[in-house]
Amino acid sequence: MTAWWVALRAVVIREALRFLSQRGRFLAALVRPLVWLLVFAAGFRAALGLSIVPPYQTYITYEVYIVPGLVGMIQLFNGMQSSLSLVYDQEMGSMRLLLTSPLPRWWLLFAKLLAGTLVSILQIAVFLALAWGFGIEMEPLGYLAVLPVLVLTGLMLGALGLFISSTIRQLENFAGVMNFVIFPMFFLSTALYPLWKMAESSPLLRDICAFNPFTHAVEAIRFALYLQWNGPALFWTALSFAAFLAAALWGYDPARGLTRRRAG
Repeated sequence: MTAWWVALRAVVIREALRFLSQRGRFLAALVRPLVWLLVFAAGFRAALGLSIVPPYQTYITYEVYIVPGLVGMIQLFNGMQSSLSLVYDQEMGSMRLLLTSPLPRWWLLFAKLLAGTLVSILQIAVFLALAWGFGIEMEPLGYLAVLPVLVLTGLMLGALGLFISSTIRQLENFAGVMNFVIFPMFFLSTALYPLWKMAESSPLLRDICAFNPFTHAVEAIRFALYLQWNGPALFWTALSFAAFLAAALWGYDPARGLTRRRAG
């Protein structure tokens, strides 16, 4: 167990140092959601009406509605960027060397996921502080209640990125694959508009959004920020995490997965 803990701590510290040395990555993680919050939300405020739906007890502005979705956006992009660094490590050989250690492969990959999740939570804390500075406040205890939910959603989105990274042969191909995953997941979710709004436009589109794992992650975050329990969203997020993690472990299994195919 000591060796397991040392490996976990080393991976977390390495990811944290890499993040701190990449100031552009930190600024991009904040600028992206702030543009949506301060620019797009101002334009959509008059065009998009919101009814009173759980977890809200009264009418809210559009800026308040999209904050949980923008929190999910930070974790979605961070999960993919963390996986991008994994592709880079594979090409450079450092990750390949790590995976040949005597520790279980699943533990090493989980350490990578947890490190990326902790980095995303740091980014989210700064974003929520900036949102609070602009007058968008949540329940005071909601900032604490959302922490375990952020760990779960971060692990789920990171596991998805981890599986995608196992399918990539070259670093140059990862950006294109990211665009085919990130933008459909983000826009076909409740991050920017509720499901009932989607149903008014297209019932099929509403069903797609309801099936999207990112939707359940956003709703779990939304309810936790208002100190409410959303069992179905947490269940489907946990189930998606298990499925994505199993797929990633299979993809990185040199005996059966996609790593073997690339070697061949």
